[in-house]
Amino acid sequence: MNPLRVMVVDDSALFRAMLRNLFAEIPNCEVVASIADGRTAIEKIAESLPDLVTLDVEMPDINGIDVLRELKRRRIQTNVVMISRLTAAGAQVTTDALIEGAFDFILKPSGSSPSENKNTLRTALLDKIAALADARSGLTSDVIDTPPLNGQSPLVRKPEAIVIACSTGGPDALSHVIPDLSSTLPVPVFIIQHMPPRFTASLASRLNDASELHVLEAEDGLVAKPGQVFVARGGQHLLLERRHSDRVRLTLTDAPPEHNCRPAADYTLRSAVELYRGHLLAVILTGMGRDGTAGCQLVQARGGHVLAQHADGCTVYGMPRSVINAGLANEIVKLPRIAHTINRLVQGADNRQDPS
Repeated sequence: MNPLRVMVVDDSALFRAMLRNLFAEIPNCEVVASIADGRTAIEKIAESLPDLVTLDVEMPDINGIDVLRELKRRRIQTNVVMISRLTAAGAQVTTDALIEGAFDFILKPSGSSPSENKNTLRTALLDKIAALADARSGLTSDVIDTPPLNGQSPLVRKPEAIVIACSTGGPDALSHVIPDLSSTLPVPVFIIQHMPPRFTASLASRLNDASELHVLEAEDGLVAKPGQVFVARGGQHLLLERRHSDRVRLTLTDAPPEHNCRPAADYTLRSAVELYRGHLLAVILTGMGRDGTAGCQLVQARGGHVLAQHADGCTVYGMPRSVINAGLANEIVKLPRIAHTINRLVQGADNRQDPS
């Protein structure tokens, strides 16, 4: 098996050395270059076409997002993992990079112990390498070869709410789905994207700028209103419940992580099923792992509807694949048609142009 060819791009010599040493300890990884600035990185990436680039968000002269955009302009295909700090500015730039097509991101460790920082970074790198391996494997032998149904599955009950679940590749997928939802969508939408705090606020802001719907980060006590899109806050689960009225309110909880994630889609889907029963639409987009599968089992059991993203266009096919292989997907739809399909299911018609 050919080694994973890695390029490290960071203006900090200390951090570049830490990354090189960590990759040297990871089996089947080879660091082909270590670059200190964005301008040089662009040319080296174009020249050597590495399998993976770790790209610092904040660099002088040309920052990480500008490097990514130049690679995109030149149509240079590689997998870019952004290296970001847990700051408001870092979150905004990183979110932009994910929407521009970066594979994923890693937070720079900020602990007081060098050994703790190294272990944190190693765990994050191993997680991204595993996701990349999943993405590169394509349709493995355990995947059911099911064609997209493109909206032909019958809908028994009209949805009164939508829960969208995604992880790796989610911001890019959401940037294609949310802006194309109908401006008169008569139901609330709840997005569970695996992200840390601050990054979900930035994601909500970017989606709101691009959409006619009101997109906002979930806050404790908010009332779920039709036509609003709520992005679950990073670091907390999103619970939906009714308190002393018919209005559905959002509650943020610190319950234990599920699937090593908080927020987790299964957590939110359990409460959504209790409230909306069979009038719930679950949409499972790109992402690694199985989060959402158990929740979709509940949706199906109550007579709700499950929509899964087709493999074509998924950054990582894990979450949709798990739902599809469990026989839980009513419809399997390619990314450009997902918004149209949601509009059709909820409204019975779409006031936007069918992208087919």
